[in-house]
Amino acid sequence: MLLLFCLAFSTQANDELHQPWQQLLNEHVKPINHGASTVVDYAAIKQQHSELKSYLASLSAITATQFASWDNPKQLAFLINAYNAWTVELILTEYPQVKSIKDLGSFFSSPWSKEFVSLLGESRSLDNIEHTLIRGNNKYREPRIHFAVNCASIGCPALREEAYTGAKLDAQLEQQTTRFLADTTRNYAKDSTLYLSSIFKWYQADFATDFRGAQSLSAFTLLYSDALNLTPSQHAKLESNTMKIKFLDYNWALNDNQ
Repeated sequence: MLLLFCLAFSTQANDELHQPWQQLLNEHVKPINHGASTVVDYAAIKQQHSELKSYLASLSAITATQFASWDNPKQLAFLINAYNAWTVELILTEYPQVKSIKDLGSFFSSPWSKEFVSLLGESRSLDNIEHTLIRGNNKYREPRIHFAVNCASIGCPALREEAYTGAKLDAQLEQQTTRFLADTTRNYAKDSTLYLSSIFKWYQADFATDFRGAQSLSAFTLLYSDALNLTPSQHAKLESNTMKIKFLDYNWALNDNQ
């Protein structure tokens, strides 16, 4: 009984941690393209910048020891929220002048390599959160994170209109994956060719790590053949590796609602 109480209290505390982020997302992130994607009201969030900063400070206050005591879903939800919230913070440093997150980099350094994030006792970059904490050593074995982390660009999967939580993480990731793959502006099949977002090119190896038995990009996409609206013929060709896969150009314009 005591163990169950502790687990319930831990879950509630974790959810409460992300409540300020939940509120900002709920108020200022809106669906577009029949729900396939979202836009962000950065101007409105900037008016509530103190609330975002307070949330980021609460994330920074979590110690590595506390983090290590959580189960994997709680950890992963925490890291995805941190990545997304600090990405918004990065945009706000130059908003409204910024038209693309790439504008915040330089010839010698990308915006993702800036060490401006205080997290788990270290100064980190967005790259460090994504590639070391989330993807590093394949700890979480979760390719669907690529449809949850958001790079503040039109080409990215939607910034979800709610915070991620450990209790709902699997369902949230599944919804995000289906949502992105069903977006015909980023992924679609035509005749004998499957056109996919460049995300699948950049992180192709992540989709071949035996997630639900998928050991190749083709096998991963077959898990979502309904979302891709594949015909029986296209499904068969993809299954037999006779369907071509081409990657679409990525749109780095800011996902602003203006």
